[in-house]
Amino acid sequence: MTQTVTQNQQIQDAQSPLRGARILVTGGASGLGAAIVAAASAEGAHPLVLDRQPAAEGVKAWTVDLSQREAAEAAVARAVEETGGLDAVVCAAGMDRCGELSEVPGEEWERVIAVNLLGTAAVVRAALPHLTRSHGRVVTVASTLGLRGAAGATAYCASKFGIIGFSRALAAELKGRVGVTTLIPGGMDTPFFDDRPEEYKPHDRTTLNRPSDVARSVLFALSQPPGCEVRELLVAGSMEDSWP
Repeated sequence: MTQTVTQNQQIQDAQSPLRGARILVTGGASGLGAAIVAAASAEGAHPLVLDRQPAAEGVKAWTVDLSQREAAEAAVARAVEETGGLDAVVCAAGMDRCGELSEVPGEEWERVIAVNLLGTAAVVRAALPHLTRSHGRVVTVASTLGLRGAAGATAYCASKFGIIGFSRALAAELKGRVGVTTLIPGGMDTPFFDDRPEEYKPHDRTTLNRPSDVARSVLFALSQPPGCEVRELLVAGSMEDSWP
């Protein structure tokens, strides 16, 4: 019985379109990013992580502050040097700073933009020559709050609205060369909400999506055959408050 299970797993691994793929995941040490790393590993891919925090044991990772453009570019270069190239980039790193605009210090507001939007652009820009050679794919991570505004979330909404605009323009720019998918997730049950003031935390976390479920949608986008692109994916829990 054990031998049959092993053989079946080997056949499944050999058939996976992501087997052996070098997938760079920003924010891959926790939350959605970590779920994507785990799902990609299960498919036989080789995930590479850029994050400020340590990644899971056994995962190749580089510590970097993605709000610093030169540091982000250097981290991508180190990952490429280690692996010889890239087949996909998933920009899952993100942060928030809740509060009314008049209450949030300017440097904290701007850091949200720097990590979420400018960090995404820096990583993608640095990875593009390698993705072009491999005819690879990019997945950017926006939010349902990139489609509608919410009080106390001006920085986050600005960054995620920006991600959607950036990604749509990038898809038009790179068509036929590099695939671009925009993931638009609703709320997920991750530590993302833990440090928020109480008034900005979800009232009922049971309505939030599991990051492992959202990660499967990322792998779906990355697994499409050549010439087929999933341009945008909106994935939300059935009781999601921020959609529609």
